[in-house]
Amino acid sequence: MPRKLFVTTALPYANGPFHIGHIMEYVQADIWVRFQRMQGHKVNFVCADDTHGAPIMLKAEAEGITPEELIARVNESHKRDLPRFHISFDHFHSTHSKENEELASSIFLALKENNLIETKTIEQFFDPVKKMFLPDRYIKGECPKCGTADQYGDSCENCGAVYAPTDLKRPFSTLTGAKPVLKSSEHFFFKLSDPRCVAFLKEWTQDGKLQPEVMNKVQEWLGDGEKSLGDWDISRDAPYFGIEIPGAKGKYFYVWLDAPIGYLASLKSYLDSKGQDFEKYVNDPKVEQFHFIGKDIIYFHTLFWPAMLKFSGRKPPTNVLVHGFLTLTGEKLSKSRGVSISPQKYVELGLNTEWVRYYLAAKLNSKVEDLDFNPEDFIARVNSDLIGKYVNIASRAAGFITKRFNGKLTEEPLSAGRELFHKMRGQLAGAAGTPDDQVPSILFEVRNFAEQLAQDYDAREFSKAIRQIMFLADRVNQYVDEQKPWEIAKEAGQDAALHWFCTLYLELFRILTIYLKPVLPKVAEDVEAFLGIKPLDWEDVMTPLKPGSVIQPYKHLMSRIDPKQIDALLEPPEAPKDAAPTAPAKAAKGDGKGDAKAETSGPDFALVPPEPPKPPVILPVSDTISIDDFGKLDLRVARIVDAELVPDADKLLKLTLDIGIEQRQVFAGIRSAYNPKDLVGRLTVMVANLAPRKMRFGESQGMVLAAGDGISIYLLTPDGGAVPGMRIK
Repeated sequence: MPRKLFVTTALPYANGPFHIGHIMEYVQADIWVRFQRMQGHKVNFVCADDTHGAPIMLKAEAEGITPEELIARVNESHKRDLPRFHISFDHFHSTHSKENEELASSIFLALKENNLIETKTIEQFFDPVKKMFLPDRYIKGECPKCGTADQYGDSCENCGAVYAPTDLKRPFSTLTGAKPVLKSSEHFFFKLSDPRCVAFLKEWTQDGKLQPEVMNKVQEWLGDGEKSLGDWDISRDAPYFGIEIPGAKGKYFYVWLDAPIGYLASLKSYLDSKGQDFEKYVNDPKVEQFHFIGKDIIYFHTLFWPAMLKFSGRKPPTNVLVHGFLTLTGEKLSKSRGVSISPQKYVELGLNTEWVRYYLAAKLNSKVEDLDFNPEDFIARVNSDLIGKYVNIASRAAGFITKRFNGKLTEEPLSAGRELFHKMRGQLAGAAGTPDDQVPSILFEVRNFAEQLAQDYDAREFSKAIRQIMFLADRVNQYVDEQKPWEIAKEAGQDAALHWFCTLYLELFRILTIYLKPVLPKVAEDVEAFLGIKPLDWEDVMTPLKPGSVIQPYKHLMSRIDPKQIDALLEPPEAPKDAAPTAPAKAAKGDGKGDAKAETSGPDFALVPPEPPKPPVILPVSDTISIDDFGKLDLRVARIVDAELVPDADKLLKLTLDIGIEQRQVFAGIRSAYNPKDLVGRLTVMVANLAPRKMRFGESQGMVLAAGDGISIYLLTPDGGAVPGMRIK
């Protein structure tokens, strides 16, 4: 009986275009879904943009647009990229929708009715200028353990200490620079620690559905005692971009509550458009619900999400399928360090997106393992496997069929008995030929892998399936080499044998295409058109090409990768053109009635320096040094010819400095104080003879000088008339 499958991937956050990690997850899910559809199963495959939360609100504000405009723009880019990589979602929705608002509210009210929602008064940091409670990521200060300045509100990058934002010394808001104040607020909590939730989760996770690595982590979280799980804060205070909690004006669902509900909202939107009953479908005991996610969000999907569904009267997921991260030549992907592959640039350069689908499939398995993308291996696998092995089979046979037989396949059935085969073999090679049963055995061998490959696809053991398929492609090519159709074509009276053998090669190629169709859907579509056949399903492995049917002239199905294409893909983006010098921005003052305003630049906001606190903190003078010690410093006047943000590095700007005799690249921790565009053309002071420092973002070839008190930062500027390269003595 056909299965009923409801399948989702993790929702991408709507603050930017897809990155390659998104594509890896979507390809994994898409291959599995395409295979299930080829088996005749009924699949609803949906996703949506995750659109709520403070980061969306603040980014939109920084760009001078509404959150709705921001998420609409991102949604458009996402919907453009999905078909480029052949991701076959039935529906791609948004959590900012009436369906999500209705479902989130109904689930919340059902949990409340079940006595699993309670309110608690908590203290949080509040930005008195911005007039909002601050998430941890928007609070910085000195580490309470080691004293390192400019650290986030949850952990220290220097010593690794973990702490609460209220533990920070000299805390400040990264939005305005203001000192936050503690303020009380009433929040809603989902009582995950309730014995009912704990008992259900222990039962739900014990039936062997979860991967062993995931199960181990979940057991660690569940622990042995009833208090092993903490209650979950599910509300946020205005201003907040999200769904307002029913009956609680000014209170909004925390984004992580309504985001997974977005799975159901997208499905509802899709089923409503088809005139189908959403509630009947999701409550059908035969419907299996699967979520493909990354290992960084296991906690939400294996604890909160199943418990929310269970105790709001809905079915919990059938399973949560977890994958590892994607690395690039062994390094963790990071735009800030230049360790990245842009899916958008990949498409713009004209690279075949099925190359990357195949490469990812050749690496993916059912374990929670990181997957490494190695450019040299990528080129070798695609060129060797897809072109040298798979496509090569069709190109070797199709020419003979087209030129010698007007594109018509042999009338002889491919399941011809030994007598016919022996007759053709005897005409070709006589007693010295290969064993009489070779053709039947090669066809039997290739068909015989169908069941095992189906098991591999269903178990998400894609890498194993790819290895087996390429083994079969090798076997077919070996067989072609042994039969030598190019020599048969030269011999008089052997047209029937040539015709039959080349038809057999195309049949073997057709079967390999079935095996690869979940991975290479566009190639499979082209093969179906080339052979003049209906869309291939898995059961078609045993249904050979129709004798005497006509094929279309062969066209190249896929080209080789040119290494220069990959070089272009991995090239860092060009530096922006030199801009006209501008004066440094001054901090804007608030009017005492509302929020202070700040300049913003680009997709990420960087604030102008706030007014310094009064009185400033003056540290004691350091130990005395000699004039010789000072003489070792080579201080130079430098002009900032370029300045840019360093993605994923919240403290750094990348500066290009002209020191008269050459240009230097320096990474400076001044991002919280300056807009890059306001620094271009400005003179500053740098230490020119400081040993280069290799950072994860690149090499820093010096240091610029600035004054500060741990909160405010002031870049040093020489007096008028100084020129780049002058020494400072």
